[in-house]
Amino acid sequence: MNQIKFKIPKYDKYTNYFLSALLFVIDYLSIVLAEQSAFVLRNWIVSDGGTLHISWLNFWVVFPLLYLLFLNIEQLYNRRMQFWQVIEKIFQASLYAVVAIVIVLYIGQIAASTSRMFIFLLWLFSFIYLTVFRYLTKKFLEKVQLLQIPVLIIGAGKTAELLVKGIINDAGMGYKIIGLLEDNCVRNGILKRFPVLGKFSDVEAVILKTGVQHVFIAAPGLEQEKLTRLIYKVQPLVKNMGIIPNLVGIPMGGIEVESFFYEKLMLLRLKNNLARSWNRYLKTIFDFALTLVGTVAISPILIFIAIWIYKDSPGPVIFKHTRIGKNGKKFPCYKFRSMCIDAKEKLAELLENDPVSKAEWERDFKLKNDPRITKSGAFLRKTSLDELPQIFNVLKGEMSLVGPRPVIKEELERYGEYVDDYLMVKPGITGMWQVSGRSDIDYTERVLLDSWYVRNWSVWIDIVMLVKTFKVVLLRKGAY
Repeated sequence: MNQIKFKIPKYDKYTNYFLSALLFVIDYLSIVLAEQSAFVLRNWIVSDGGTLHISWLNFWVVFPLLYLLFLNIEQLYNRRMQFWQVIEKIFQASLYAVVAIVIVLYIGQIAASTSRMFIFLLWLFSFIYLTVFRYLTKKFLEKVQLLQIPVLIIGAGKTAELLVKGIINDAGMGYKIIGLLEDNCVRNGILKRFPVLGKFSDVEAVILKTGVQHVFIAAPGLEQEKLTRLIYKVQPLVKNMGIIPNLVGIPMGGIEVESFFYEKLMLLRLKNNLARSWNRYLKTIFDFALTLVGTVAISPILIFIAIWIYKDSPGPVIFKHTRIGKNGKKFPCYKFRSMCIDAKEKLAELLENDPVSKAEWERDFKLKNDPRITKSGAFLRKTSLDELPQIFNVLKGEMSLVGPRPVIKEELERYGEYVDDYLMVKPGITGMWQVSGRSDIDYTERVLLDSWYVRNWSVWIDIVMLVKTFKVVLLRKGAY
């Protein structure tokens, strides 16, 4: 075992309490600020409707406490989670709190004198302020390394690397990795940033010497008997222990856990979310409503790009390419034209004379340095703006905002046993592939991402994917 120099400070055992108290204060201030913003904006908008009055008890006590109650029910003070989950929980808590406030106003018989616009603005501002101030607080604490929970990682393979990336890259987690335990050599780059404190067999000594109270076991390849023995060693020594089972990549959204007490078994119930007709109807309504509003909002951009393409090179502004949609039905997928009008002939000539390009095309159905692309097309592809006309496919009911990337007939065989997942839903303008590296990831990984999305779908995942798409487009990562 390596010489262990790190020792958890005694005050670190109160980290969770200090953080909860800090977040409680930050949330309270956010809610009060939201009330004030809603109050001022409502009185400014409805200047002829009389000044709105709110009792000091409701403003400073009742309304904020209702919010804090629902934030606590959503476990936002006692559980570490990824920040996109934090946003989801804040959204739900804000919604429940506003409903509770309305009920309180009716019970107190003052609903008639309280502006409905104020209630709506309160919900809107509270969701925004709670999210923003929580994020800024978490990022500040991470930067100055305050109120971060020390955690020991057992394992240093691919799974541990993914876990560490998730902890480092997400503001919601708030963990400080003190080191690793691993029987083999640590080869992965990101894991080399952390000291190897010993082997699996040293776990008891390392926990006792460091005082760490949070342990993650990320060794899914470990034999069952050894894993069981390791768990029994660790559990009595720490407050919290997390285990990543040998189920990496399995669709686990909406998982339900059931225990067989006497048999000492755990049953995981998995749902295929988009196999449920109600979820598909909900997704369609979400797509249509958001796309209708979005189309109006971006219409000036669409007109500008159309004029640019028309001036840049001869040919139609919109390019229609046949793709395979839901249930195998073919549809014309719309794009802004980004290639010259004789693209088909140029491709045939290139593949015939260039073996390297032919191999790349057969592997990915894309070329990184494609000679068919126009000047305007190069920019549109790099920024993914060439795909904006697909909003009309969404309005026609042929595509979704988020979903598997639309494929041509020849690509379907690449999906193998996962082809039913693809054919079950409408393809999307954006999706898991687009926000996970796009052309920088191989086709097999892309298929697995599409399958994972279909089985784990939720409205909130769609919202997260749309937000991440903006980030990917701005960074222009993996696009060509």
